[in-house]
Amino acid sequence: MTDKPYPDAAPAAVPHLVRSSLLKPSLLWLLVLAPAAAMLDRAGTVPAGIVFFCAALAIVPFARLIVQGTEQVAAHTGATVGGLLNATFGNLPELIIAMAALQAGLLEMVRASIVGALLANLLVALGLSFLLGGLRHHGQRYNPDAVRIYASTMVLAWISLALPSAFHRSLEAEPHLGVHATLDLVVAIVLLGLYGLFLLYSLRTHPETFAELNVPAPEAAEEHPRLGRGIATLLVASLGAAWMSEILVGAAEQAGHALGMSQVFMGVIVLALVGGAAETGSAIAMGRANRPDLSIGIALGSCVQIALFVAPILVLVAPGMGQPQFRLMFSQAEMWMLFGAVLLGATVTTTGQANWFKGAQLLALYLIIAAILYLIPAPTP
Repeated sequence: MTDKPYPDAAPAAVPHLVRSSLLKPSLLWLLVLAPAAAMLDRAGTVPAGIVFFCAALAIVPFARLIVQGTEQVAAHTGATVGGLLNATFGNLPELIIAMAALQAGLLEMVRASIVGALLANLLVALGLSFLLGGLRHHGQRYNPDAVRIYASTMVLAWISLALPSAFHRSLEAEPHLGVHATLDLVVAIVLLGLYGLFLLYSLRTHPETFAELNVPAPEAAEEHPRLGRGIATLLVASLGAAWMSEILVGAAEQAGHALGMSQVFMGVIVLALVGGAAETGSAIAMGRANRPDLSIGIALGSCVQIALFVAPILVLVAPGMGQPQFRLMFSQAEMWMLFGAVLLGATVTTTGQANWFKGAQLLALYLIIAAILYLIPAPTP
């Protein structure tokens, strides 16, 4: 029993494996752009477009790490908790983007970023997960009960944003400013309360409604180390994405002017896609892994959180940031775009089956919306 080929060969193989892993192309290489973007932003002499480009690319590897963390956590917590964790950590960049824009007084961009985040999750994240998942798997089945709850909640959220918007537009006179603030405060409190009830319903009283179909077998031997590593990855990556998001907003307005883009296009399309890269990446990964329940939980759960938590929080924190009352006053065009996305999203998801053509339908609507917003002339600075 003196032959020990594997122990003798292992040490020589280890350096080769390490070198191979370091030389293998990876999105993580883009992490070097994070300190570069910070230094360029601090210098103040670099064109805003370059700072914006570096910060946008630096968010990509952080989003990839959020995807990895979500996969590790969801393997042990299930689709409901995994999707909620991803939505929470993934929406941190959107919240930071909105607060940074609010602090800078870019109220139009704040409203556009909210609408854009909802459109990006409803149409892009869900559309790409259905498209790419459907190309790999002929048909994907998921729990339709969970989708019905998400769909009805999104319809209510749209109404809760559309009605105050109509009210604000109908009463623009100065004597009614106090009424505007009161309405926004009431709506914000109601939406936050509804979000709390949504969490109670999905996590405590009716978790079976969100049960995942075709759950993969858990890897019990690695449960504790992988779960802790996944949570740590989510936390660190989300903080990094939030850091880059703040730099992104600082350069967004000047970069938009330089590229001939309006604040609405920058908020609805550019900032929303960059800020939502984590949710989009996670939804695509879960779709390709044949876990459509988790894809839907990530995309639609993120929409619910933005509408019922992020938007009301902005209303409440605006006065404390030294800004005028942030109104829930969205344009008619934004509300119609969001209505179309909610309607189409509910139509294609409530059947309980996903395929690549449904994903193509969602993406087609997003491309039409993006073209319309891009062709709106940007105001001259």
